[in-house]
Amino acid sequence: MDSPTITAAPGTPPCGPPTSDDGGWVVTRYADVVSVLTDPRCVVPPAEEAPEGGLAWLRASVSRFSPPDRHAARRAVGVAALDTLDPRELRVIAERLTGRILDRAASADNGGDRVDVTGDLARRVPLVVLAERLGLADPAAAVAEVTAVAAAYHPGAGPAAVRRADRAVAALLAMSPPAPAEVTANRLGLLVQAADATAGLIVAAVRHGLDAPDGLETDALLAEVLRLDPPVRVTRRVAADPLTLGRPAGARGGAAAAAVRRRQPRPGGLSGAGPFPRRPGERRADVRRRTPRLPRAAARARPGRRRGRRAAPPLPSRRPYP
Repeated sequence: MDSPTITAAPGTPPCGPPTSDDGGWVVTRYADVVSVLTDPRCVVPPAEEAPEGGLAWLRASVSRFSPPDRHAARRAVGVAALDTLDPRELRVIAERLTGRILDRAASADNGGDRVDVTGDLARRVPLVVLAERLGLADPAAAVAEVTAVAAAYHPGAGPAAVRRADRAVAALLAMSPPAPAEVTANRLGLLVQAADATAGLIVAAVRHGLDAPDGLETDALLAEVLRLDPPVRVTRRVAADPLTLGRPAGARGGAAAAAVRRRQPRPGGLSGAGPFPRRPGERRADVRRRTPRLPRAAARARPGRRRGRRAAPPLPSRRPYP
């Protein structure tokens, strides 16, 4: 079976030797990116400790921004929460929710033939399903709050976005079941990291799926989208010690471009998505800007299945990374 033709998104850097950029280094070659992501000297900049209740506290408490000595224990909290979930059950629940949303979109009150893939499906469905299974009191209301946190989750957000995120964290804490603060933080971190990247993956899969060859299974399409047009295009590491990637990189690391997957080999054929998973929490700035509005029939079409079947959006990975 032929694989779909998927081109790199605009702005994808060409693959080449490491280049200096704003005091760090940008690496784009497959081998260099793998080296950065697997080298224990290359770490995520840890967040500073903060009082409980706001965005700064959440960032300082989740595994995503933890120093090496605290990372494993915090990551284990998220893994333990996901290990209690049955992916097959989640898929069924997501498909039912997707069907209800599509049916409402088909009503006369909503125009009848169009659906906002990003807003109505790609962002809402995975977050509602996961929030419900994580025990939040109001999963539907949690969607807007998680989205607000995700928009300011990474350094560099503006003051207004941070204030909205602070309010959203407080609201999510109020919805959360009783648990130690660090446990609650890492469970909320699962939702935040599942927000933009999962929506971006679904949107890209729908866009590319419309031109996919007949008979292509959904899993194969998703593997190709992750490899060639991933929702997470850039991630950052700081080198704790000098290291060499093609040429000396000094004591400061730069950004590792996930878009190197354009030239990544496929060790497992169409089902191989590479040796390292994407980071669900990395920001994708163009998710909202590139929101497609597709005909309802197209939204229902699922590659490899007959047209008219409802397609359940893929759910977040059961294993957070890191």
